[in-house]
Amino acid sequence: MRIVLAQPNVSVGDIKGNIVKMHKFYAEAVELKPDVVVFPELCICGYPPEDLLLKNHFLEDTFKAMEEFAKDCSDKEISVITGFAESNTRGYFNSLAVLQAGQIKQIYRKRILPNYGVFDERRYFRPGTESVTINIKGLTIVLTICEDIWRPEWLDVFLRDFHRKDVILNISASPFHTGKIEQRRNLLSYCAKYFDCALAYCNLIGGQDELVFDGRSMFLDSTGKILSQAKAFSEDLLAADIELVTGKKGGRKVEVIPLKISTEHFPVKPMEEVAEVYEALILGTKDYVLKNRFKKVLIGISGGVDSAVTAAIAVDALGAENVIGVTMPSRFNSPETISDSEIVAKNLGIEFYTIPISVILEQFNNTLKSVEGWTDTGVAYENLQARIRGTILMSLSNQFGYLVLTTGNKSETAVGYSTLYGDTAGGFAVIKDVLKTMVYKIAEYVNEVHKREVIPKSVIKRVPTAELRPNQKDTDTLPEYEVLDKIIKMYIEEDLSAEKIIAAGIPEDIVRKVVRMIDANEYKRRQSPPGVKITPKAFGRDRRMPITNLYKQ
Repeated sequence: MRIVLAQPNVSVGDIKGNIVKMHKFYAEAVELKPDVVVFPELCICGYPPEDLLLKNHFLEDTFKAMEEFAKDCSDKEISVITGFAESNTRGYFNSLAVLQAGQIKQIYRKRILPNYGVFDERRYFRPGTESVTINIKGLTIVLTICEDIWRPEWLDVFLRDFHRKDVILNISASPFHTGKIEQRRNLLSYCAKYFDCALAYCNLIGGQDELVFDGRSMFLDSTGKILSQAKAFSEDLLAADIELVTGKKGGRKVEVIPLKISTEHFPVKPMEEVAEVYEALILGTKDYVLKNRFKKVLIGISGGVDSAVTAAIAVDALGAENVIGVTMPSRFNSPETISDSEIVAKNLGIEFYTIPISVILEQFNNTLKSVEGWTDTGVAYENLQARIRGTILMSLSNQFGYLVLTTGNKSETAVGYSTLYGDTAGGFAVIKDVLKTMVYKIAEYVNEVHKREVIPKSVIKRVPTAELRPNQKDTDTLPEYEVLDKIIKMYIEEDLSAEKIIAAGIPEDIVRKVVRMIDANEYKRRQSPPGVKITPKAFGRDRRMPITNLYKQ
């Protein structure tokens, strides 16, 4: 039996477009003479469709599209398996359809519905109640969907109902975060070995709002060994032959023989963390911009590392011709940072404008002096500069239809080290979930990948500063980023209390200050644009804290 796993980049709600893409993949798969062609979870309507699922006509259109797709895939020798959102008299289901001879022959409904982190499936779906297997050339395939296989204890009970299980097939929409691939590989390896069967895993790729799906579909044998793996962050096909072998004592054994469609499928090597993060940011940015029908993006380039990294990601995602940089210096910007912003733009080959804001700032300041108590020496005056810059960028966006990419990182976002309607103004926050310490690693990685100094060393080595007052440094307000990022990881991503963070050896005064800042700035985060999720717990979909919150540590 030959199985081909397809991982297309589909879009939520683009039912017709997704079907067109699935036809393309099906046609390519047919060239490999398959017995089974597999598509990922909710492939027809995209994942996650969220409240589109509450529209009956959306579900009706999804089902009609699948029926038409089934008719077009009418080869009697090929079974097609795909995920779709289903509505019937019993409710809504996250389902899998088996298409054979132009018809929908069987439907499996996801049994375990995740309701944690970014997942909200119990809001929409009911769990299925029945198991489904198909028999192809004497081999029994057990059908599962995503979370079903992430609960091995449940799966153990579930599989006891089956007299035979030669292959577990899992269709998935499993989003990326750092460390996720290792968790996934370990889990799939454990399941294949524990249940003593082959395992075929088909995962989605593409960006959807904050989420990025990394693909990396794979085949495993009954020893738990990963034999081949599809490309990461890229559309791909992966194929293998699965055969029954009779042992010396008459026992049955399933053998998996991967097809060498691409040399990239072998050997299966893990990517370095910084490389994974960079690829995720590129894919997430590209898909957000293009799927939302923007052509070009606009970035405020300050001469600092955050804006340089954001611009580099945008260029690699969209091409230099679709990225516009703007620097907006005031009297507080040093000649070095002004020069570096120009160098970054030149190195990236992007269109670039210099729009000084000193005159505008003075006019604003003179106007505000009519209000008693206004001063040009406080934080409000500093933030006024950021708000002027935000207004300029959004005005250009409005005029030319460009999408503004904001440049704030997770460290700043966590503690509110940003200006509402200033540097938070924009449509997409590329590095919103990237800690400052990782930003520096990415900057070095950009230069390494491009084999030249795209981001100048002076930008990477410069002491971080917002340059909103003379001699300002980030450390005037924040602890060193190495310390700050440790606290953010422990408090946000690991949900540890202040007491436990202090017990880990970080000074109490620093911990208390940072925790207070994080808790006090939820209102800012709620008003910030979406950004690519790359950590196990991102602000937004992952962490939904109340704004009005009187619980203090």
